[in-house]
Amino acid sequence: MISFANPWLLMLLLAVPLLAWRYFRSLRSGEGSLRFASTIALEGVRCPWTVRLRHVLFGANLLAFAFVIVALARPQKGMEEEEILTDGVDIVLALDASGSMAAEDFEPRNRLFVAKAVIRRFVEALRHDRVGLVVFAGKSFTRCPLTLDYGVLLQALDDVQLGTIEDGTAIGNGLANSLNRMRESSAKSKVIILATDGVNNRGEIPPLDAARMAKALGVKIYTVGIGSRGVARVPVNDPNYGRVYVDMPVEIDEASLTQIAAMTGGRYERATDRSTLEKVFDDIARLEKTRIQVKTYTHYNERFGGWLWPALGLVLAAAIAGGTRFSKIP
Repeated sequence: MISFANPWLLMLLLAVPLLAWRYFRSLRSGEGSLRFASTIALEGVRCPWTVRLRHVLFGANLLAFAFVIVALARPQKGMEEEEILTDGVDIVLALDASGSMAAEDFEPRNRLFVAKAVIRRFVEALRHDRVGLVVFAGKSFTRCPLTLDYGVLLQALDDVQLGTIEDGTAIGNGLANSLNRMRESSAKSKVIILATDGVNNRGEIPPLDAARMAKALGVKIYTVGIGSRGVARVPVNDPNYGRVYVDMPVEIDEASLTQIAAMTGGRYERATDRSTLEKVFDDIARLEKTRIQVKTYTHYNERFGGWLWPALGLVLAAAIAGGTRFSKIP
């Protein structure tokens, strides 16, 4: 970024075209010319190159004058540095990977596929927040601890597959594991986003007990129910017919999920398709915005030397040339 300490001096550049106009006007009026009674003695004399370039001295001095004006205006190059002061949010994503997440009531594939795509979109929009990933079914596992390396977390998210964890829905264990990830967090805002499509039926820790622990630790829980209403088509491996589809009722314990969220200061949302799931995560992102304060410092480096030294060089060259090859008869 180039700026000028004395920009008003640049108005003197308007004198450059006026000086050029005055110079060429004086040439047309014959000012400073010599008169001869006869030019016979000059017949056959070739015009030297110094005559053809007689305007070079004036041009050099005029250019030097323009350079001096720019140098006096003190051009400066500014370098900006930013100091970012942020109160980041620590977020743990608790994702249900139980067998029911294979239900294909979300386009274009099953619930888990769509949930992973929406979570990826949510993480890619973050900037200064630490994020962790906990996956649960019949048991709960930490896939990624709290980190600012979103690439590592997204890779762990991509690796989440159905059937890799003992089946069931241990919501309480998933919440307790997520709270354990928050144990050493010093963030002012700590959040768990729980995404599930079922009812707690496994694990040693009741979901409401985990919610009480979260409240005591100052952790806010947002709960998201994933699944359409009524029945959903679920693929099943039949020993006789192979892969078949059966219609199964959608059972989400909305009462418990609502109570968990209300107890910790969060809220419960139901997502019945991909667009509503995206909206739920967008709403959470707006509610849990990171507070960022940016201080900008600008350091200026003087650049007048890049104009002044060429100007002095032009003046010196014009002076030497004017006293030698370009000298004029008085």
